[in-house]
Amino acid sequence: MIDLSSPATKKNILRKQALAKRAAMGELERIEKSLALADHAGTLPIPAGAIVSGFWPIRDEIDPRPLLDSLRRKGHPLCLPVVADPHLVFRTLEPGAELVDAGFGTVAPGPAAATVLPRVLLMPLAGFDDAGNRIGYGKGHYDTAITALEKTGPLLCIGLAFAAQEVDRVPTEAHDKPLDGILTELGYRAFG
Repeated sequence: MIDLSSPATKKNILRKQALAKRAAMGELERIEKSLALADHAGTLPIPAGAIVSGFWPIRDEIDPRPLLDSLRRKGHPLCLPVVADPHLVFRTLEPGAELVDAGFGTVAPGPAAATVLPRVLLMPLAGFDDAGNRIGYGKGHYDTAITALEKTGPLLCIGLAFAAQEVDRVPTEAHDKPLDGILTELGYRAFG
């Protein structure tokens, strides 16, 4: 029997609703809104020269690649996550790098690329609320990576999503890590 009052069940319901809103958007609308992220690159509170982790979009996610290119041109080294045990690892992304399967349906630079510790995570998500709580895809990859990276120094966690993915309230659990901010096609919002 499913416990409808549990945070995990509530998150699953909200995840499905937020992903359905995202999936209902047309391809051209998703492209235009993804391009708008780059227009807001200058509003992100990223320290000069900080290593930034992006992600390679899957399915109908917002596409961070124009934003990443803008950040690269501003002098930020880039990396992409790779699903590994016990948590994500981050490999340097250089222009023209050969990309390989990185788990979870995404791609990243291959094992020959340097592994780095990003100071900024630009994170995909299923949904978010106005307090900076996020709903991921349910695997916990980013929660464990954030815990590990926080032990190495300051970390800025920014979600990237379409504004339509905002939900009223995300139920939280002890392992959940809130966002410092969210960037949508409408601009950057800081939390906390």
